[in-house]
Amino acid sequence: MNLEYPRYLKAGEDGLVVEFGDSIDPEINFWVLKLEEILEESQILGIEELIPTYRSLFVSYNPLILSFWELQEKIKELIPFLHGGRVRAHKLVRIPVAYGGEYGPDLEEVAKMHGLTEKEVIDIHTRKEYLVYMLGFTPGFPYMGVVPTEIATPRLENPRVKVPRGSVGIAESQTGIYPLESPGGWRIIGRTPIEIFNPIRKPPFLLSPGDRVRFFAISLDQFEEFTLSGFLPEFEQR
Repeated sequence: MNLEYPRYLKAGEDGLVVEFGDSIDPEINFWVLKLEEILEESQILGIEELIPTYRSLFVSYNPLILSFWELQEKIKELIPFLHGGRVRAHKLVRIPVAYGGEYGPDLEEVAKMHGLTEKEVIDIHTRKEYLVYMLGFTPGFPYMGVVPTEIATPRLENPRVKVPRGSVGIAESQTGIYPLESPGGWRIIGRTPIEIFNPIRKPPFLLSPGDRVRFFAISLDQFEEFTLSGFLPEFEQR
């Protein structure tokens, strides 16, 4: 954290945003997740929900119990404790992806834009361990990074009306997975048979902010096999 941060911003009548920076950065995200953890442990009366993002923590509170200024002062008192220890344990999840073809309609274009073969794009995408910075856009959509510069690619100029559930995409230095069919402008390079979001599962989201993801390539036959069998991804606690 530098001298300009954290900043405390009012968000409507019942929201406070604690902002730690202005970029996608693992260190900034660490402070966000650490503050979320400390506030959960503190159980401050009046706080109703905590939502972490890349660089800030949204704190929803009951203004009949706690004023914006009271909440700001309570959070300021906790800031020194961010420097102690590490964020609680998260998991590393290994997610299978069928790359290219029907499941990855933008893979060929991504490869051409970077002067690579499709296999090289796949190799680069799967060699990295990605940090889940935040969830958003649709239920459980994981914003992950940072994508290697060799394959970092801008969004589509004209977003698709429908992107199938499980689609794996790239947008600039981010990679993500569409939990539901929805509109979207990310470059789709593959698809996973894994359910990222299931409303009747507990918890409903496969991934949480702070988790890590490793992708691995599978064949179309394996995709169908995993879909039919309800394959569950491997993970380990970190």
